[in-house]
Amino acid sequence: MNSQIKKGLGRGLSSLIGETKVEPKTNKLSLSDIVPNKFQPRKNFDEDNLDDLTNSIKERGVIQPIIVRKSGSDNSKYQIIAGERRWLAARKAGLHEIPVVVTEADDLKSLEFAIVENVQRHDLNPLEEAQGYKRLIDEFNYDQEKVSKFIGKSRSYITNSLRLLNLPKSVLDLVELKKITAGHAKILVGLDNALFIANKIIDKKLSVRQTENFVKVFKKTNKKINFSKDPNIIDLERSISDKIGLTVSIKNNKRNKGLISFSFQDLDQLNKIIEIIKKHY
Repeated sequence: MNSQIKKGLGRGLSSLIGETKVEPKTNKLSLSDIVPNKFQPRKNFDEDNLDDLTNSIKERGVIQPIIVRKSGSDNSKYQIIAGERRWLAARKAGLHEIPVVVTEADDLKSLEFAIVENVQRHDLNPLEEAQGYKRLIDEFNYDQEKVSKFIGKSRSYITNSLRLLNLPKSVLDLVELKKITAGHAKILVGLDNALFIANKIIDKKLSVRQTENFVKVFKKTNKKINFSKDPNIIDLERSISDKIGLTVSIKNNKRNKGLISFSFQDLDQLNKIIEIIKKHY
């Protein structure tokens, strides 16, 4: 295989190519003879980045060939293994042909190619990246160390990426919709009230740093819980805290007399307490 082509594929893809039978030269195929990879793990292609690539292709053509295999369902067609963005951009640029490298790969190898190509991209959605790592682990018996070496990223990076998948689906959906960032989402991992805080991030347009401070309030509250309290009082404290987004403490004695207090971290939170009281009383 041409060393320049192999170099452009990245560490993971070039090693995969080395494991499969490849035609000795780069060919050109009609775009209409090529079909997308049915195993493509990527759900979304950023339109702005695709437009940038389209403009580049209009100016310089497709420099790096895409990787294809014979389609199993139609022998007259070729299925993309790696390079779907280039194929899409070439179509938008009005090209009729695209350079290809034809290789032999079964369905599993095709899926592995697609995952490796996608996780190496810098603009990949963080969830799709984490899902790619998980599929390598679950479907190809990789461990985190092998993924780290194969992809060329640190073990801790892989671990932190996979932690995102522990979030509730409702929160993951917000990341996919770009309502909150991956930086926000990493702070929410392991929190029981992750969705509540995610909605606060959106409502208050909190930065990652502000979100970290916001979460600290809840963590401190959990540490200070007095488990000698009536469980009903503890549930009530949590319910009010979740409702208004502030730390609440309720103290009562056997005669049901006591004190309810609200903790605030800044003037905005103090004003919020005052507004709630004024509104309802």
